[in-house]
Parts: sequence; C-alpha cells; structure tokens
Amino acid sequence: MRTETFACALAAAILAAGVIACGDDDGDGGDGGGGDGGGKQIALLLPETKTARYEAHDRPAFEAEVERLCPECEVIYANASQDANKQQTQAEAAITKGAEVLVLDAVDAESATVMVERAKQSDIPVLAYDRLISDADIDYYVSFDNVRQGRLQAGSLLDGLGSKPAGESIVMINGSPTDPSAGDYKQGAHEVLDKSGVEIAREYDTPDWSPDKAQLEMEQAITALGKDKLAGVYSANDGMAGGAIAALKSAGVDPSSIPITGGDAEVAALQRILIGEQYSTIYLTIRKQAQVSAEIAVAAAKGADPPGQLLNAKVDNGSGEVPSVLLTPVVVTKENIADTVIEDGFYEPSEICSGEFAKACTDAGIG
Repeated sequence: MRTETFACALAAAILAAGVIACGDDDGDGGDGGGGDGGGKQIALLLPETKTARYEAHDRPAFEAEVERLCPECEVIYANASQDANKQQTQAEAAITKGAEVLVLDAVDAESATVMVERAKQSDIPVLAYDRLISDADIDYYVSFDNVRQGRLQAGSLLDGLGSKPAGESIVMINGSPTDPSAGDYKQGAHEVLDKSGVEIAREYDTPDWSPDKAQLEMEQAITALGKDKLAGVYSANDGMAGGAIAALKSAGVDPSSIPITGGDAEVAALQRILIGEQYSTIYLTIRKQAQVSAEIAVAAAKGADPPGQLLNAKVDNGSGEVPSVLLTPVVVTKENIADTVIEDGFYEPSEICSGEFAKACTDAGIG
C-alpha cells in the first residue's frame, strides 16, 4: 500500500484538466501525490490537526487496516487544517485522481454536501467519518453515540461536583458550531445538566474547537462571574479543557479545586487527570472506529457490501436512513486510566508517565 498526502491548491482550470501537482508526504494535506494507480484507491480526508487524535491515531490505524485487508490498495490522504475550502479542493483532487471511495471527516458539515454531490456524480460512495453530514446522499456513517457522550460528560461533571450540585455555577465550553457532533454533545449534556439544578452561568460555542479561543472564553467567564463563583467547567474536548485550565491558572485559580471535563483521552489530558488538574475525559475507541471504517471502505472500493455484522444502526441524516456503526464512549477518571486506555493498548505507560507524572502514575497503578 502506498500512502499519499496531498492538498492541491490548483486553479480551477488546472483541476478541470485533471492535473494534480505532487508534493511531499508531510501529513498536513499541503501538497498532493501522484502514483502509478495500481490497485484500488481510497481517499481519507481528515479535518484538522489541533486535535491530536487525527494524526496520532485515526490516520495510522486506518492506513494499517487497509494495508492488512488490501495490500494492493492505495490510501490517498489529506488533512484540511480546519479549512473547508481546502477540503473541497482535496476532495476534488482525490476524485480526479481516481479514488473509488471517499472517507470524509468534514470540516464543515453544511459545505460538505457539495463534496458528496460531486462524488455521486462519479458514482463514488461516501463514508461520513466521525461527523455526520446532514441532508446528503452518504452511503455509510461511522462514529460514536455522540448524544450519549454528552450525557456521560455532564454526568461526570456532576460526579465531580459532589452530592449537592444544585445552585452551583458552571461554565459550558462546547465545540465548533459547524460540527454536528458538537451539537450532539451539547444536546446530551443539556439533557443531564438542565434537570440537575446547576446554574449554567456562561455557555460558549467555540469555533474550530480552538484551545486558544476556549482560553479566551474562560477568561471572559472569570471576569464576568468572579473567580470564586465557579464550581466546575464542562468542556467538550481535551484541547479546550487545556485552554480553560490555562485561563484558570492565569487568574490564580487552582484547577484541581473544581471539576473540569474533556474528551478524546489525549496524553496531556490524562496527565492532567493524574495530577488532579482535570477531572475526566472521554475515551473513544478510535482504533476500532478507524479499523471499521477501513473495512467498509475496502469493501466499497471493490464494489461489495460490508460484512453484515459490522453495521449496528441506521441514522437519519435528513436525506435518508444511513447504514451506520455507532461505538460506545467511556468516561475516564484517575481511577480507571489503567483499565481503559492502558489495558486496551491505546497508550503505553511510557507515553503518559514521563518526568513529573511518574509518581502520579505509580499512585494510580500504572506502569
């Protein structure tokens, strides 16, 4: 299998002529690659690099599973760096190059419908990866039960608040408004928080899931509410949790004094959990998500249906009932790091337990 990374910034006239400029395989989707076209071609189009999971876990797990299932297949890879227009260019280039299936994690689900329509014009199946694309004729969807994830995150926050959360003031830092998964997390969280009695004193929808923007939002909340009024922070992912924690520290608030949630089980978040600066994260079995998606993509590229046991749901995306695989998210706290991300081999202890975190790992039974 040959893996080629590209994002061709070509003029429309050149694209129409079917010419793709080739570049280096640097993993950022900045340039494109050629190839001799042997075997089936599968396009994997990921949305951004600010969230560590995509380059660290999704891409390598997907590529490895395609290699295992179809050694002669070629993965055409691109990362859009949170640029919807760039992702459209990448999709067009992949189609022009001859991709037989698109595995698409959309930067902007609304604008992604154009990419789906373009793929359908060439009879190319589309698998929506991680983020649902609404009102589009997609063939498959592989993700997690996102509403349930929001409920789990909110429940974890309430656990951290203790036995009497009613009346406590919290800040909600939600994900990007262009990402339908963020809306699902938000929905699930509100289903739990709105009946808990906590006061959502400030709530933000954070463009691009940006940690820097989350830090600014948290700074605004501290200024408006006062640092002594905050009882907890709901953050939809770990990167934004890191931004919120930076704001708390800057304001002189010890982050270990209040519960702060996250998601994605990033190394930095697990380290913060071990030393008490973050209360919880969400472990998504990303390797399984990538492997299942690769299995469906290989079958689709060969014109076959995926194995029947893979599909476990149908999700209405506004255009129809989409055959789907929905995986289960898991809450991770200090108490179960060893039994989740370590036991599953998602991380080696050495990846988490370096330097100042070694003692905390030992105390948590890791290593």
